[in-house]
Amino acid sequence: LQKAAFAKFPDLRSFSLANVASVDTREALLKHFSSLSEDKLRAIATYLNLVPSTDKIDQENWFRFDSQFLLELLISRHERRTSQLEELNSMPLYPTEEIIWNENIVPTEYFSGEGCLALPKLNLQFLTLHDYLLRNLNLFRLESTYEIRQDIEDAISRLSPWKAEDSSAFFGGWARMAQPITNFAVVEVAKPNIGEKKPSRVRADVSVNLNVRSEIKGEWENLRKHDVCFLITVRPTLPIGTKFDARGPFLAQSGLMCVRGCEMEGMLDQNGRVIEDGPEPRPVLSGDTRTFRVMLDCNQYRLDMDNAAQGKEDVYETFNILMRRKPKENNFKAVLETIRELMNTECVVPDWLHDIILGYGDPGAAHYTEMQDEIATMDFNDTFLHMDHLRASFPEYEIKVKCDDPRKLVPPFRLTFEDVLNKHNKDKNEDGPVKKSIVVEPHIIPSRGPYLFNEPKKNAIPFTPTQVEAIRAGMQPGLTLVVGPPGTGKTDVAVQIISNLYHNFPGQRTLIVTHSNQALNQLFEKIMALDIDERHLLRLGHGEEALETEKDFSRYGRVNYVLAKRLDLLTEVQRLQESLEVSGDVAYTCETAGHFFLYQVLARWEIFLATVRPANKKVVPIKLINDEFPFHKFFDNAPKPLFKGRNYEEDMEIAEGCFRYIEKIFTQLEEFRAFELLRSGLDRSKYLLVKEAKVIAMTCTHAALKRKELVDLGFKYDNILMEESAQILEIETFIPLLLQNPEDGFSRLKRWIMIGDHHQLPPVIKNMAFQKYSNMEQSLFTRIVRLGVPTVDLDAQGRARPSICNLYNWRYKKLGNLSHVEGWPMYRVANPGFAYDFQLINVEDFNGVGESEPSPYFYQNLAEAEYCVAVFMYMRLLGYPAEKISILTTYNGQKHLIRDVINIRCASNPLIGRPHKVTTVDKYQGQQNDYILLSLVRTKAVGHLRDVRRLVVAMSRARLGLYIFARVNLFNNCFELTPAIHQLTQRPLQLTLCPGETYPTQRLNSATPPSTMAVQDMAQMATYVYDYYITKVHAMKTAFYDAQKVWTKPATHRVVQPKRNIPAHPGADLDTDSEEEEERAKESEMETD
Repeated sequence: LQKAAFAKFPDLRSFSLANVASVDTREALLKHFSSLSEDKLRAIATYLNLVPSTDKIDQENWFRFDSQFLLELLISRHERRTSQLEELNSMPLYPTEEIIWNENIVPTEYFSGEGCLALPKLNLQFLTLHDYLLRNLNLFRLESTYEIRQDIEDAISRLSPWKAEDSSAFFGGWARMAQPITNFAVVEVAKPNIGEKKPSRVRADVSVNLNVRSEIKGEWENLRKHDVCFLITVRPTLPIGTKFDARGPFLAQSGLMCVRGCEMEGMLDQNGRVIEDGPEPRPVLSGDTRTFRVMLDCNQYRLDMDNAAQGKEDVYETFNILMRRKPKENNFKAVLETIRELMNTECVVPDWLHDIILGYGDPGAAHYTEMQDEIATMDFNDTFLHMDHLRASFPEYEIKVKCDDPRKLVPPFRLTFEDVLNKHNKDKNEDGPVKKSIVVEPHIIPSRGPYLFNEPKKNAIPFTPTQVEAIRAGMQPGLTLVVGPPGTGKTDVAVQIISNLYHNFPGQRTLIVTHSNQALNQLFEKIMALDIDERHLLRLGHGEEALETEKDFSRYGRVNYVLAKRLDLLTEVQRLQESLEVSGDVAYTCETAGHFFLYQVLARWEIFLATVRPANKKVVPIKLINDEFPFHKFFDNAPKPLFKGRNYEEDMEIAEGCFRYIEKIFTQLEEFRAFELLRSGLDRSKYLLVKEAKVIAMTCTHAALKRKELVDLGFKYDNILMEESAQILEIETFIPLLLQNPEDGFSRLKRWIMIGDHHQLPPVIKNMAFQKYSNMEQSLFTRIVRLGVPTVDLDAQGRARPSICNLYNWRYKKLGNLSHVEGWPMYRVANPGFAYDFQLINVEDFNGVGESEPSPYFYQNLAEAEYCVAVFMYMRLLGYPAEKISILTTYNGQKHLIRDVINIRCASNPLIGRPHKVTTVDKYQGQQNDYILLSLVRTKAVGHLRDVRRLVVAMSRARLGLYIFARVNLFNNCFELTPAIHQLTQRPLQLTLCPGETYPTQRLNSATPPSTMAVQDMAQMATYVYDYYITKVHAMKTAFYDAQKVWTKPATHRVVQPKRNIPAHPGADLDTDSEEEEERAKESEMETD
């Protein structure tokens, strides 16, 4: 346009010579062109071919020549358009009331599947990484918005806002997660950064009156930095006393006018300063009023101020409710910021992974057999228990042993795969089958010292061939997918892969990512049992508190461990100094210890070596090693004798082991030297994260929350292992790949191991439209499996009885049983009191009522709840431990009903108590118990159990006993569930008991019970349990009163002469403290008489 103006329209010279940036907006173009005549505008438009020339008027008639049209045509054609990325960067991340309750943007919970929605979809393939991130950003934002809507509606309906006489808001209710605001003030609006229009920072103070129970007050006071809260304005229209109708329109009843998000900076103390999080105890504040400093969204603040400047209401003067959310569900802002940040940077994923993530190319291209850097020789460490185990693990390979002495064929083994060597060395033109053979070379781990605790920890699990293949694939570079059905040892495989990577590649760092803190803690507890130095372990995130260990593996816990370990090692250096009779304070710091090692310890060791290994290779007597060894005094506390004196090699290995022990002390002190130089806990924890730790564990949510911090620190890693991959959202699986900056434009990631089971439940997406229509519940693991990427399918389960496993093993390609589930006594013995180890029990209506729905989607079934609790009480009366029984159901409503029934019937009864857990099938995924009672609730429609993945989870939680309560004729007609229901209906549909048995029993599971009793319905079971309970209590009372001895006067007891020799010493073995043993001795004496 400027060229045309310069060439043809001299009166627009000022426009044609202007800077492009000064004339690219609509306002600037209007300023230059609005004063032009209609003819001039038409001439410019014709010259630019925006409208036809005058000679073509007869041929075309679609255009207009009025100045308004021509001006709009020129401006809309040449104004600078905001890029998609600029729009995203200027977009507020918190949803407002305009989005939250807009049904076109965020549909209601129920989506029938009919019709089309204006929503992005997650398909199998994506155009670019930008397209992939954009779709995930939009969907994640909308799903978060839907969850926020539910929380706001719940909190405000509990507060019951009513219109007071003075038209102000009066709150007739009470909410745990929301409090009325007593005062709100914006305290800082910082100037915009250069090139930006939004303020760089907006902060406000919010005051609330916490006149609530102490535990709830504590929850508010413990709001962490960066926790998201919501500022809400309500102007209720309902008069005082009006009840909220849960099914009615929410906005009309509540009078909600405005919602704005904010981020917590901290609570203010009495001096108006933010109380910082840290190891120091928080100050105790008087009174109930608490003031929080919050950070507002700068983009949203700018939009609101622009609206206020145009005469609209200033929303920041109207807020009257502050709402918080549960921490687990409140990470959306950090994840959205991370996705937006990724879109603003160049995402570098490894070349071998790029096309697979986008869904293109050869699905098997990232498999280790296709990788250029496939490793031929690897140390499998303690993976194999013995040589026979190794042979059984590679049935298709010829095993060649590189050892003459059979006695030395003990683990650890170093394996060389000759087919891989041949692949590397093979001539390109040479074709033909590659012979599959493995060269096995046992090797001895060098002695680490003379003490028993120096012995390395060893694996004791006999891995199956498929588990060994998964371990091998995980050790190789590339992408490894492990499909692990229930009970197939996914965690054991993951832990062994981590251990083998740690020992094979000591310079590499491994990142462990899981979906939940519980899974991460299970994994971490098993890692601690292996031969990994605990100074190299680090657990990030807040779930560390639940680790069942006395040791603290958090960042600050590890720093404290390092500092304590440093003091222990310096004490050892002090002891070594004294043993060598060296003067000076050498154990003061790591640096002085290093000098001591170099000039005193190493020098003595080299003199010793020169004596016992002379340069002329002269044979020296064995005794010389013992005589010349310089550290005898230091190892005085080691098992004696230190040197066995049997042969030269053995004694030399002991001497070298002792020196390795000493050398390790100084190696560790050299590593810990940085902790002396760094003074603050924060700096030390950062150094630990970036340099010291070799195995770093976190949840996928923590990875998304802390990505920016980790990248800024220079965090590096070479391998990623993901557990529960099928339960992690697409984007939360992708983010951990990008927690480090690329090196020279390339990612240093070498391995990505994903372990999961796509036949179990997917990530939780609450909104049906996003779940089904947008396919948001599809995990990256599931998508890659659907694309045809090769997987290792674990094929032997060791959790459940084979009969119970048959209820779900049809869902997998090949799922067999490990030998112990058929041979161990606990699996061979029957369930006491029950005729069958699993049973489907038909539950008919009780008092004409089956399922009920007191509120939307809150399904309950009283008959099934009472039946479940009656069976639980029956099991407890027989002697079953309560911690071995869990009650599961498929609906939250039923879960609450069963908990209520337990509280009424048996929770406070010492004979019965509560089961280990009462929860939903979805929440119980990843856990198991010996006995499961399962309520399926529905009697009118199958509901969401029609999803076979939920059925697989439900059937696979039990080890020894599974009892399902359901309306049989309903589920019998469900095609998707046929394979499992068919097996269940082969057995009687009435609960079959074995009266007279107690826990534990000797009856085998395969044996026919001597007598059985079929329970007709829930009422009969409840009556039977009540009668049994009364009988048992009566028997206990009788036994108690019969055991009471008649009171006798003192000194009336006759002295009994012992009939056997009683030793004089009270600790002699002939005497006993056991009352039962003493009674048996007396009986045997009476029989002798």
